[in-house]
Amino acid sequence: MRVLLTGGGTAGHINPALAIAEIIRRNAPGSVVEFVGVAGGKEEDLVPREGYKLHFVESAGIRRSLSPSNLRALYLALTSPYSKKTNAILDEFRPDLVVGTGGYASWPILVAAAKRKIPTAVHESNAIPGLAVKRLGRHVDEIWVNFSSTENALKTGIKSRVFCVGNPTRQAFGSIDKKDAREQLAIGDDRLFLLSFGGSLGAEKVNEAVLLLMRDYTAKHPEVLHIHATGKREFESCQKKFYEYGLAEHDNCILVDYLYDMPLRMAAADLVISRAGAMTLSELALQRKASILIPSPNVVDNHQFKNADLLASARAAALVEESGLASDLLLRKVTELLENKAMRQEMEQAVSAFADEEANKKIWERVVALTH
Repeated sequence: MRVLLTGGGTAGHINPALAIAEIIRRNAPGSVVEFVGVAGGKEEDLVPREGYKLHFVESAGIRRSLSPSNLRALYLALTSPYSKKTNAILDEFRPDLVVGTGGYASWPILVAAAKRKIPTAVHESNAIPGLAVKRLGRHVDEIWVNFSSTENALKTGIKSRVFCVGNPTRQAFGSIDKKDAREQLAIGDDRLFLLSFGGSLGAEKVNEAVLLLMRDYTAKHPEVLHIHATGKREFESCQKKFYEYGLAEHDNCILVDYLYDMPLRMAAADLVISRAGAMTLSELALQRKASILIPSPNVVDNHQFKNADLLASARAAALVEESGLASDLLLRKVTELLENKAMRQEMEQAVSAFADEEANKKIWERVVALTH
């Protein structure tokens, strides 16, 4: 089987594509899987690191505000699916299937493949589909969704091609024992491990709040090991604050730009602070992790808040809105959860109900259906 996967810009689009690649190679050993993305996106870092060949097309995101860059984005949306560069990838690779995971990077190659009658599918992890997925719906053979409610946001004419499969996840999520993970990371039983991250590119408000948390809480609690991933875009500015707050003097405070071994780190964690993207929530559920969710307000239809509120209502996570970061709410939530093991255990039990153990199997079934 020869499969092209496409989707990029941020880890939220790339990680599900990497998970689908793993599903295909595990179920059909010998399959050839390659990726298509955009130069300068996070895929340029993550995809080659996993050993996959990465091709590039020309595409650009459309900003929600008025911007001259939107003219270029619209021009590329109209022309890139028909360009020599895009079609040369199909000519060279000759895929049996092309699967996208959203984002502007997935548009050119999926449209081009669909025009050639090559089997195509697009996966949407969030409840509210992004612009690319909405537009791709009329071109691709199948639309795979995580939430059954996503179908309501799609045009009536394509609903017969929508399949609710859940979110693909890497095999490492949910399969690494907490004790083993802590041994691999040399984290003693006497330490509490707090893991925090915003997004692959960075989340300024989250980074600011977490650095203050490190200064006002972690630095004063040597029994707590706290690792925070800032995102590459903001690492330099965060590092300056890290030194300014004197955090470099505390070996239990660690600042990194990105975590490439997230399944291992998350497995070892006692508490996780993160955004509320659908992929992250699926991973937290599979790992049975207590968490504090800080939904991004800069997303379509505020879907991250809806994700987080669903878990918080089930006592499966704590919810802190970005507008509340200026107060000491995050500090109080962290203190409460780290100092109350029973509360964390209740949250771990509650979030396990949101884990979809069958998602990878369902996705493989759709791959087989499209290629046979």
